[in-house]
Amino acid sequence: MRALGVVKVKICGLKTQEAVEAAILYGADFIGLVHFPKSLRHVSLVEAGKLADLARGHVKIVLLLVNPDHALIDEATRRVSPDYIQLHGGESLEDVCSIRTRGNLPVIKAIAVETADDVAGAASYGKVADMLLFDAKPSRDTLLPGGNGIPFDWSALKGFNSDKEYMLSGGLDPQTVAQAIRETGATIVDVSSGVESAPGIKDLEKIKTFIAQAKK
Repeated sequence: MRALGVVKVKICGLKTQEAVEAAILYGADFIGLVHFPKSLRHVSLVEAGKLADLARGHVKIVLLLVNPDHALIDEATRRVSPDYIQLHGGESLEDVCSIRTRGNLPVIKAIAVETADDVAGAASYGKVADMLLFDAKPSRDTLLPGGNGIPFDWSALKGFNSDKEYMLSGGLDPQTVAQAIRETGATIVDVSSGVESAPGIKDLEKIKTFIAQAKK
């Protein structure tokens, strides 16, 4: 199974102006800003708003939240004004619908994958979210729902059908992304730790190489 057309790329967990500018310069289609205090990639909503302003009009802006309440959704949409809200926690179907309505924004729902059963179980979310993101299921001893640099068995996506695009994430890096695209047919790939020199620190050259490998 092969992706059709040019693959789109999301560079997630950006914290600096330099990283945002690099993502734009090298051809990213989405940037991800993480607002989750437990993450090494966390940015405040004020910081996220400034980074979003740098990117606006160049790439799509995704704000990642984990189990947000209505107050956080209201503040996030006001301060950041993202193009998408990415939900990376244990949000229910009802939560996704409520957040989508509350923020009046498209929602990307992250799905933790270990086996094909996890992918099959995502079908109901595909009916209420605007896009799904398949990420590796975190180990039990981690505090982070994503960005752990762990791949999952891509064969779990075999036979997955949806009329909506999905993002492929989980342990991708410049060396593995092309193979991942070939094996899954993913049309959008998402990377965070795979383009870092140290946890939470983006490597601009790795961003460049990842995007080039994904789009070639």
